[in-house]
Amino acid sequence: MSLFCCPICSAGLTRGERVSSCPRGHTFDIASSGYVHLLPPNQKHAKHPGDDKEMVAARAAFLEKGYYSALLSALQNKAAELLAPTASPVLIDSGCGEGYYTEGLFRALTQAGHTAKAAGVDISKFALKRAAKRLKEGEFSVASAYHLPLPDGCADLLTNIFSPLAAKEFLRILKPEGYFLYTVPSALHLWELKALLYDVPYENPVRQENYPGFLWLGAIPVRAAITLDSREDLMALFHMTPYAWKTPKAGIARLREQISLKTQIGFDVHIYQKISVPSKDFLR
Repeated sequence: MSLFCCPICSAGLTRGERVSSCPRGHTFDIASSGYVHLLPPNQKHAKHPGDDKEMVAARAAFLEKGYYSALLSALQNKAAELLAPTASPVLIDSGCGEGYYTEGLFRALTQAGHTAKAAGVDISKFALKRAAKRLKEGEFSVASAYHLPLPDGCADLLTNIFSPLAAKEFLRILKPEGYFLYTVPSALHLWELKALLYDVPYENPVRQENYPGFLWLGAIPVRAAITLDSREDLMALFHMTPYAWKTPKAGIARLREQISLKTQIGFDVHIYQKISVPSKDFLR
């Protein structure tokens, strides 16, 4: 059986070599790279929704060089700690992208002795082509975070890293007392890059949010400095950020003149736990 369920009728899916199908006869082709498309047409608002090929390729190239390894290590350590009592945990990565963090978390759990299962969801098929090849033991699906093709109470741990937050859906698919790790940029994340791109750089908004049905357990601050020593890496970082869409031409010109850049990076990993009996009002 697949971890995913049918996006049409919510019945469980059985995964074959080329097709995933439900008992009611709904079928979904599995791409040659291994992901399955479970985004209904009425939830698809563009021909190719989500990150395009260029942004996905830039992020993959950047992450492969270990620039954000401090964040991955923090996530791995916390996941292993939280799930220590769980023999066969289920990990769901919402907005998984090309699967860098999905694979890292899965490997950490298996190395800790768990018989883990993992699934990733993203709206970009270009990202999922890479994710499915990266972690062949996992399952990956094109889907919306706001309509996850997953059954109620299926996950022990849900991760969300720089992706849209769908609190009601996350609450629905988590098991009672399951955990949700939500990663956001700190106030000065990539500050030196911003100072290069903008005449008046701005700090990222930072706040701790409370979500009905969840208990906030705290946040892990991850702070480091990285040195990008090639134009290729600089442009890869630029194209994997929202700045690629809203930087003035003058800022891009300044960036292209650089051959290296040292910048601070910062992340806050917020830890939430699902309350055993959530409010009925929230679930309406």
